[in-house]
Amino acid sequence: MEILANAPAEPAGTVTYAAAAGLLGSVWLLVAIPLVSAAVLLLLGRRADRWGHWLGVGAVGAAFVLGLTYFFQLRDLENKSVELSLWDFIAVGDLRVDFGLLFDPLAAVFVLLITGVGFLIHLYAVEYMAHDAGRRRFFGYFNLFVAAMLLLVLGNNYVMLYFGWEGVGLASYLLISFWYERPSAATAGKKAFLMNRVGDAGLAIGIFIMFATLGTTQYDEVFTGVGSLTASTVLVLGLLLLLGATGKSGQFPLQAWLPDAMEGPTPVSALIHAATMVTAGVYLIARSNPIFSANSTLQLVVVSVGALTLLIGCVIGAAKDDIKRVLAWSTVSQIGYMFLGVGLGGGAYALAIIHLLAHGFFKANMFLGAGSVMHGMNDQVDIRRFGGLSKHMKITWLTFATGWLAIIGIPPLSGYFSKEPIIAAAFEREDWTAWLFGGAALLGAGLTAFYMTRLFVLTFHGPARWTEDIAHPHESPKLMTIPLILLAAGSVLAGGLMAWNDGVASWLTPVLGEQSGEAHGVLSHSMITVLSILVTVVGAGLAWFLFRAGTATAPQPAGVLVTAARRNLYTDAFNEAVFEKPGIFLTRALVYLDNRGVDGLVNGLAAGVGGGSGRLRRLQTGFVRSYATSILTGALLVVAAFLAVEAGWLA
Repeated sequence: MEILANAPAEPAGTVTYAAAAGLLGSVWLLVAIPLVSAAVLLLLGRRADRWGHWLGVGAVGAAFVLGLTYFFQLRDLENKSVELSLWDFIAVGDLRVDFGLLFDPLAAVFVLLITGVGFLIHLYAVEYMAHDAGRRRFFGYFNLFVAAMLLLVLGNNYVMLYFGWEGVGLASYLLISFWYERPSAATAGKKAFLMNRVGDAGLAIGIFIMFATLGTTQYDEVFTGVGSLTASTVLVLGLLLLLGATGKSGQFPLQAWLPDAMEGPTPVSALIHAATMVTAGVYLIARSNPIFSANSTLQLVVVSVGALTLLIGCVIGAAKDDIKRVLAWSTVSQIGYMFLGVGLGGGAYALAIIHLLAHGFFKANMFLGAGSVMHGMNDQVDIRRFGGLSKHMKITWLTFATGWLAIIGIPPLSGYFSKEPIIAAAFEREDWTAWLFGGAALLGAGLTAFYMTRLFVLTFHGPARWTEDIAHPHESPKLMTIPLILLAAGSVLAGGLMAWNDGVASWLTPVLGEQSGEAHGVLSHSMITVLSILVTVVGAGLAWFLFRAGTATAPQPAGVLVTAARRNLYTDAFNEAVFEKPGIFLTRALVYLDNRGVDGLVNGLAAGVGGGSGRLRRLQTGFVRSYATSILTGALLVVAAFLAVEAGWLA
């Protein structure tokens, strides 16, 4: 194993284990521990049913402790980067790809988020899945998911990233369709898998272009070579990477799979939507910042995707009645803010990562809170049939309230410190797009406050709209409420702590570059702060006023916009009409062509040979008189042909 490190007073290169980084030479354990745990849980089968869930929790907990240790070790390195080359992964012709890992500031913060929040979700799932016969299998898939996500963020080249990328896709399919006996869950898993394949194809082609143009897929070599590429090549390469990012992160136009992922168990929703899979696209763009920063058109496309998606998520989320689907569409919207940040470039890269980290806390908090509500309400998910739960589930209510206040951006909770700076950065663009994208981000803040307040009020306040014969609301067990309390603390403190003294931005400087000073936009920063708080208060106040007395439990007639939002703005209908039905028609046409054309030709030729040989076989009778007659007939035909030639008939 080679350890390539940038250690104090030593140049980068191959050095000894001790000189490189001490404990950082064992970074591979971060991937190995949950991967081995997953293998044990899935291979031992029912023999691990009694204790397997605790192995799964312990594996992720151990990875978090190691990640925290490595984080503090990394702080002592001058250039804050350690690269491990474990073995040759691909060696074909000129293509050389190492199975290597890179632990730097960007990877470190993702490792802590994945393992820290992931550990709390695993702990919560012990009780949540207690009565499920497949709990051991569930934790096997859970550990596999974490291992794949860690490989994705720790890989030192795009092939390693893609390896983890596909592992995350496989694990998400297994988890979303975990209750595969339900048709809706099986369909949702397949939908997520297929839509992600579209994005993955773009990422794969982008990696091919890297090797074709630069001869490498190593991060440092690719980023160094970007300057030698033409503008069109950079644009195409970036668009392909963006396509992969939109698939994993549920951004327009590949967002339709993400809300359907709610068919999986609630801990799956929390893990996918908060700390892991949906953040992969943001990680990809942030990691590839030299590529995206090299082309202004490419940055404009990323910003446009983020702004459009955050509004789509807000509008649809305001019309949903399923508690988990409202949160799912809020994830689509919040990831849109992160795409907006990484698209803006410069200092906004760090702002997007800060919002990603803060989002990991308050969104995991609310998803697990939704699971706690479902646990106490006999698995009901319709917020129109809740109400008054604050009296029966005080811990869930209080912890969910912190997540609600954080996501809508009420100071001094974490969302205010992470989302408001992105809005300000959008207003700092140098042309008319400052009003377009800044206005979209500001409008999204007001809409977020509206639909999240609607969710909170209808769930926990107002008159009770459930009946005793259907539900008996009660607080969840301690194994579920303790993670809620810890995540609620993160929802309150994370954003402020990360923004304090530009701590996270400074930490990420070796990867994302020096952060520029405060820019002057079309509006002052103080004005943007006032407007952001104002639209948030107006949105939240309007929702509280409209829904404080509850809402009708039966479906009500709706206007054009609400109807469109309830139908996901017809995006599913568009995909069905433009892609699914033509694809089905093409498939059936190709099957017909294969059956009647290709197979028909081959089978027809075989039938002709078989039929002809069968008829010729009838001439072989075994009777001498038949053969003599055949010989005589042949001889007469030959004589007749000669006579015809002599007579000139055949000249």
